[in-house]
Amino acid sequence: MNEPVLTNLTEPIPDDQLDLRGTPCPINFVRTKLRLQKMPPGSLLEVWLDPGEPIEQVPDSLVMEGYQLEKIEERTEYFVIRVRRPA
Repeated sequence: MNEPVLTNLTEPIPDDQLDLRGTPCPINFVRTKLRLQKMPPGSLLEVWLDPGEPIEQVPDSLVMEGYQLEKIEERTEYFVIRVRRPA
């Protein structure tokens, strides 16, 4: 009998996703912060950001605001960040 293949069990599934590709700074930071404020404490948000200023500014700004950055991943032509709202 074949066992099911389980992959990446340690990586949590985001509670919500926000595609901000094409959104300029600081609008992308404001939209990310507003979405996080609407989510329950402890929730995980996945945000898609453009290279350059967005990926350079948004993660640092979120950390300064007290959010926990869990992951930054480079994909083809954009970046994915995962940020958690404090519990």
